[in-house]
Amino acid sequence: MKNSKDIHAIVQALKDLYPDGICSLQYQKDYELLFATRLSAQCTDERVNQVTPALFARFPTLEALAEAEPADVEPYIHSCGFFRAKAKDIVFASRMLLEQFHGKVPGTMEELLSLPGVGRKTANLILGDVHHTPGVVVADTHCIRITGLLGLTDGTKDPGKVEKQLRACLPPEESNDFCHRLVLHGRAVCRARKPDCPNCTLRPWCDHFQKNA
Repeated sequence: MKNSKDIHAIVQALKDLYPDGICSLQYQKDYELLFATRLSAQCTDERVNQVTPALFARFPTLEALAEAEPADVEPYIHSCGFFRAKAKDIVFASRMLLEQFHGKVPGTMEELLSLPGVGRKTANLILGDVHHTPGVVVADTHCIRITGLLGLTDGTKDPGKVEKQLRACLPPEESNDFCHRLVLHGRAVCRARKPDCPNCTLRPWCDHFQKNA
């Protein structure tokens, strides 16, 4: 596991590489991020960003989504995969947001997890990006893989364990943006199938690189 000096260096190196540590999903309203994240399950963010403009144009308010039937939503999200389950979750979550949360996206883990289709990954993303809660960790596939290679975690693939280990070592005020930057780095440099280790800025602190250099 890394010491605090190495952790700070990794955080800073990623900040220098990707100054705008923002979510790659495009949205204008809080609930749109919630639903875009649900659509991103087993789907690329790029595809979701192609789909959501038409979806939110057809259903421009939370009330419009709540009044819809899942079958009304399905054609707009078909290309995201698992569209029936996702459409059902979006409609039922819209109704729940209006009925139980006064049309607002809630700001606690417990409340977010009560919404249909919302797991810890989605909940943490909302807590970090919408409510700016410090210390959140979005343990997506890029985060799990790269932090394991770096040695920030023990290499576990379990999202819950990765989240716990990163919460323990990352500065709380940096953790949310840090996870966004890992996504960017995973797409640009540390790709799963063919990582570009020779050109990776994180080489000096990467356990994987040091072992295989």
